[in-house]
Amino acid sequence: MTTSKSPLAVARWALALGKASLPEYSHSRSPHKYTQPQLFALLVLKEFFGQDYRGLMQLVADLSDLQKALELQELPHYTTIQKAARRLLSRRRIQKLLATSIEAAKKGRILRSKRLTAALDSTGLSSRHTSAYFVERKQRVLHAKGYQTTQYRRFPKLAHICDTTTHLIFGFLPSWGPSTDVSHFIPLLKEGLRVHPVGIILADAGYDSEANHRFARGELGVRSVMPARAGRSTAKLPTGRFRRRMTTRFPKKLYGQRAQVETVMSMLKRNFGEALSAKTYQAQMREIGLKVLTHNIGILMPT
Repeated sequence: MTTSKSPLAVARWALALGKASLPEYSHSRSPHKYTQPQLFALLVLKEFFGQDYRGLMQLVADLSDLQKALELQELPHYTTIQKAARRLLSRRRIQKLLATSIEAAKKGRILRSKRLTAALDSTGLSSRHTSAYFVERKQRVLHAKGYQTTQYRRFPKLAHICDTTTHLIFGFLPSWGPSTDVSHFIPLLKEGLRVHPVGIILADAGYDSEANHRFARGELGVRSVMPARAGRSTAKLPTGRFRRRMTTRFPKKLYGQRAQVETVMSMLKRNFGEALSAKTYQAQMREIGLKVLTHNIGILMPT
C-alpha cells in the first residue's frame, strides 16, 4: 500500500480525523482562536515535513493552500503547537485517534477484511540530538593502553501490530530499548483487538513462548504462528502443545506474510525518518505515536 505525498491531502485527512476524535476546544473558557483538530493537523504536518515547530509554521505561513485546507483564519505561534503536543498526544488520545483512522479505512473500503491477518514486530529508533559523527568517533576512545570500544545502551523503541494487506498500524507500544520482545506480545495483541478483530497473528522467534500461544489461541481464538526457536538448540521436540505443533507442522507459506511488518517499519523510517527530535522520554513517546498516526493518515488517501 502506498502513502500520500500530498501535503494538502494529509492536512485534510488529519483535520477530519481530529474532528471525529477530539473536542473542538480544550476548555469552554479557552481563547477559541484555533480548534484542537486544527492543532492536531498541524502536528501531523510537522511530522510529514520533518520540520521543527518554527520551521513548520514558516512553511504554513508561505503556503496559503495549506491554510485554506486547515481552515485557519489566523496562524498560531509555534509555541502553541508545542504546548498542544503535550495535550493532544497523550496515550489515551492517540489510541482514540488510531481507532478513528481504522474506522475511516473501513468506511473508505481500504480495509475490507472482517478478521485480519496481522503481524507484529519491533524496531529501534535514534535520538537526533546525538549526531552520527559523534557516535562514530566515540566508538574508539584513545587511552594510554590502546583503544576501548564505547557503546550506547539506550534507544527509543517502537513495537507495533499491523495489517499485512493494507500496512495500517492498529496497535503500538513505545518504549526504550534494548528489551526483550516476548513480553510485548500479549499487550500488543490486546491493543490491536480493541480496534479490529484479528484471525491470524504472525510474529518472529523473539515472541516465541508457549504462554503467548495459549493466550492467543485459547483465550482469544486467534491463530498464532511463531517459529519455535526460543531457548537452547536441541534435537528434542518442545514439550508445549503449540510450540510442538510449530516444529512439526509449521505453515511456511502463511508465515511468509510476516515480511509485511518489515515493510511497514521501512515505510515509517523512509517517510518520516528513523531519528526522533524529542529529547525527554515522554516527548519521545509522543513523537513515536505521532509517526504512527501520520503513517495511517498517509494510507487513507494515497496519491
